[in-house]
Amino acid sequence: MRGISLSAMLVVMSAFMLSSCSYYSANQASTSRYAASPPKASQPKPNYAARMPQKITPRGEKVVVVDPSVHAWGAYGPDGTLIRGGLATAGSSWCPDIKRPCRTKVGTFRINSLGSAKCKSSKYPLPRGGAPMPYCMFFNGHQGLHGSYNVVDGNESHGCVRMHVEDAEWLRFNFARVGTKVIVWPYN
Repeated sequence: MRGISLSAMLVVMSAFMLSSCSYYSANQASTSRYAASPPKASQPKPNYAARMPQKITPRGEKVVVVDPSVHAWGAYGPDGTLIRGGLATAGSSWCPDIKRPCRTKVGTFRINSLGSAKCKSSKYPLPRGGAPMPYCMFFNGHQGLHGSYNVVDGNESHGCVRMHVEDAEWLRFNFARVGTKVIVWPYN
């Protein structure tokens, strides 16, 4: 980098950094502070926990319930009362990359391992894995509950149950333990 002064290099780097900050996708345009038009009034965040029953049959232990038909999860206390819930993306009826169904297995399971914020998939994306799965909580082989930045109101995962990262972090550190019951209700 002979011939370029330190101040010229700083000017170029600053221009690049400032231009990077103004990038936003089309679906973020209305809320981005860098958008050209003024932001629209914010919409209230949907209450996905309201999709789950406020009370289930008491089981005498904590339980996580996933309902793929309404795309929601709920954490229930031993008395069957809903403590917290949120949006859940369960397994898809078809995964084109593996050319088969990949629905989350329906049934009753127990969490058998807990991961950290650095948890990653050993399988997806194909062929080597590496997809972030923060705060993973495995309950059925390679299927687990975990945080994701790609949580949608639909079922499109490879079998895991995705939830917002802050929900997975709460569940992992404030509710779930190895042995916590997980119930996945049937798809409708």
